[in-house]
Amino acid sequence: MVFVVEDEVQIARILGDYLLKAGFEVEIFGDGQSALDRFSECPPDLILLDLMLPEVDGLTVCREIRKVSEVPIIMITAKVEEVDRLLGLELGADDYICKPFSPREVVARAKANLRRWPVNGHSEPAAPSGLTHQPQTQRYLYDGIPIPLTNTEYKILALMHASPGRVYSRAQLLDLCYDPDQDVSDRAIDSHVKNLRKKLRGIHPANDLIHSVYGVGYRFEA
Repeated sequence: MVFVVEDEVQIARILGDYLLKAGFEVEIFGDGQSALDRFSECPPDLILLDLMLPEVDGLTVCREIRKVSEVPIIMITAKVEEVDRLLGLELGADDYICKPFSPREVVARAKANLRRWPVNGHSEPAAPSGLTHQPQTQRYLYDGIPIPLTNTEYKILALMHASPGRVYSRAQLLDLCYDPDQDVSDRAIDSHVKNLRKKLRGIHPANDLIHSVYGVGYRFEA
């Protein structure tokens, strides 16, 4: 279930239609208080949350939900000032979409966030590899040691770690780990994966977690 919390009716309907076509169940809310009331009855798997809402604004909604849940929240905003972004992150938003946007981009971000985060957003227990994910702080630890990852390296690792054994092509990694307006080649993925492997091996040289699949892409495997 995805909550779309957006007071612009046409935008909400378009988002709802695209999400439904992508296989999601959707509930739409035109104000923050209605979304909070429904959340207490039936928490969703993900929330698309507009920043500027009547009655209760998006940041307040995010703050209230974070008191009781770590469900993935994607903020939708026309305000691009850095202070809003930082405030949203401090309150626990997982991602941002800036207006104007492509509905397909929103669906791709929704899918990426659902793949990236464990159920209810809680930290995953240490896997046999010794790797531990802390999604709320966007960190990975290896045998308790924090791994110094760039934002893109973190996105790649989180995506593959959430689906061990699944092979991701370079094109899929580009689509899911980069913003659509970023002009990068698929070879950029090779560079990020190379650096990611180097950092993982620097902490635990004997365990290679990211494997190349010749002619296809990469997979995570403990």
